[in-house]
Amino acid sequence: MYDSPLPSILVSSVFGVMGLAIALAVLLFIIDHVEPIVERLLGGASFTEWLGNLIGRKTRGLRRRRDDGDGDAGLDASTESLLSILPSASLIVDRDGDVVRANPQSYRLGIVQDDSIVNEKVVEAVREVFATGGRRRFDLETETPERFVTASDGDTQSGAGVAPGARPGVRRPNWLKVTVGRVDERHVVVLIDDVSETVRFAQIRDSFIINVSEQLLGPTEALGRLADDLEAGGGDGNGPDRVRIEADAREVRTTSNHLNHMVSDLLLLIKAQEPIVPSAANRLDVMDEVRAVKASLAQKSADFGVDVNVEGDDSLVVNGDSGQIRTALAKLVENAIEYSPRGGYVGVSVEADEMRRHAVIRVIDQGKGIPKREQSRIFERFYRGADQSARTADGVGLGLSIVKHVALTHHGTVAVWSAPGQGSTFTLTLPIAR
Repeated sequence: MYDSPLPSILVSSVFGVMGLAIALAVLLFIIDHVEPIVERLLGGASFTEWLGNLIGRKTRGLRRRRDDGDGDAGLDASTESLLSILPSASLIVDRDGDVVRANPQSYRLGIVQDDSIVNEKVVEAVREVFATGGRRRFDLETETPERFVTASDGDTQSGAGVAPGARPGVRRPNWLKVTVGRVDERHVVVLIDDVSETVRFAQIRDSFIINVSEQLLGPTEALGRLADDLEAGGGDGNGPDRVRIEADAREVRTTSNHLNHMVSDLLLLIKAQEPIVPSAANRLDVMDEVRAVKASLAQKSADFGVDVNVEGDDSLVVNGDSGQIRTALAKLVENAIEYSPRGGYVGVSVEADEMRRHAVIRVIDQGKGIPKREQSRIFERFYRGADQSARTADGVGLGLSIVKHVALTHHGTVAVWSAPGQGSTFTLTLPIAR
């Protein structure tokens, strides 16, 4: 009589189930300990999210190949290779709006979640590119999803830590530059350039300068009042005490004027760096701006005995900030007045270039001219030439730097021609509004 095989089968089944359970426990143990390392390698995306995205992409790819019947619905190898080396975050979107490939950073920046784009502005740009082709570029501000927000290194190292489930008190936005373009008939690429650190640094810098400038306003006003008091209460007669007090008052007033000038120019320099976006709301007639500047400097030109002559094309229109452009023009005309001799003149001309793409504004003076060795440095902040007079002693070296930044902000240029004994010509060029 043969032994029944049933007990052997049962024993083998029990051991098989136990082995499977042990293997599963070991796998879970490994995942639990490896997941933090994987998250760092993936730029913050969790292992389970990455695995789910991978499976989802494979499933969609199989579905598209089955539906299309051509077996080649994915990206070609050269496109994949190119996208893999891009320094910015990127993602590929198909016509169904599904994300078929995504850099882990796009999850952290709040653009993608669960294989879908969650930012409506990006979704709309993708639709437009699929519909009309071309390329879309725009700035975007997002917030990092809460699951990616962790305690700072400083909190961890100091032992303070963050309580489980606690939310951070400060949420820093992400400032992004987004470009959307078509890869082929079925795919669109979204390139995301994270410029958050650059924006934050600029904001901190500008805030610091503004705060310091505002703090300086009080002391400069106090110095001015002190100068008034010294002059008013300096004693009687023309004795030595009176002379000394008047000299002290002049020194205090000179220092006060210098500090006031510096504070004002620092604030103008910050203003000159604010970006300009061309629109129907900021179209400016160039000759109107020039005439307004001439009117604002009428008293100064009279005091210095210098005539200012303005002529040019009244049809030229540019996009820009009126305050910034008037500031730049005022700095150029003011410098020209200060450096021209009494009885001289300053010429301001406005015309279009040969292609009528730019408005060209020239400010011509009859000054001593600028030495060749100094011309490459005159647009630097706080740089002042060696040949200064009593007229220009109050300057702080920020005027031409302000002009340069206004030109750059308005997508224009500024240049100088000068020779000793022949005066100077400063040329500000701005794009004509279309």
